[in-house]
Amino acid sequence: MFKRFLRRSTAAEAAHDERLAPEQIIKRIHDGDDQLREKFISDYKPYVAKVTSGFCKRFVDPTRDDEFSVALTAFNEAITQFSPESGRSFLSFAETVMRRRLIDYVRKEQRHLKTVPYTAFDQQDEEDQIYNPLDTKLAMNAYQLKQDGDDRRLEIEEYSKELQQFQISFMELAECSPKHADSRLLLQGIAQTLAGQRELFAQLYVTGKLPVKDLTELCGVSRKTVERNRKYIIAISLILNGTYPYLSDYLNISIPMQGKEAGL
Repeated sequence: MFKRFLRRSTAAEAAHDERLAPEQIIKRIHDGDDQLREKFISDYKPYVAKVTSGFCKRFVDPTRDDEFSVALTAFNEAITQFSPESGRSFLSFAETVMRRRLIDYVRKEQRHLKTVPYTAFDQQDEEDQIYNPLDTKLAMNAYQLKQDGDDRRLEIEEYSKELQQFQISFMELAECSPKHADSRLLLQGIAQTLAGQRELFAQLYVTGKLPVKDLTELCGVSRKTVERNRKYIIAISLILNGTYPYLSDYLNISIPMQGKEAGL
């Protein structure tokens, strides 16, 4: 049954290739052809089922499995979000969107598992073998946690190397971070100014020294404020000019406030 379903998927994709590439069809849909959108989604339902089954590590029944509905909605979302001028493959983009939405769905379902017996999720496959889709979901969650941990570790390693250029260690950041929220916001505002001024930021990198005079004039703060919080300002400016999402959370980087020195 699943093989027949996949054969229909291949036929649908081939038919589209003979006429228009998916990227060309998306462009027409964006131009306002809603009927073409409906037909495109209908033709690619087997493809959506294929991706969903691969994600779930089991056959997904489009007529009864919620995962298929989640993926189909994501496929429609991908049609809206895709840019035909990007040069990317639409099907690759759509698969990414579907997998992200399926992961979100699994995470939401995870919250309700503590109140439901584990065996309540047992199902039978086409060969009458008992399996539990919960196993797949738990395994995927564990993998995601590990992946986040690996990404966080690599991010810290890269950031630590950057800090070393200014004689700052990663372990010092917690100590030099202001305790009061208003003080922290003010210093983050100074760091944002530094990160946004290309010449000043380049000067920081070349000399290894904070452009104190320029920052006091630009931000309207005292020289003492800048000098006393040198390490924190540099550390935040490096994050703002880099790609460090985990560290932004770790250091509580918020929207910078402007104005007086917040009692520093």
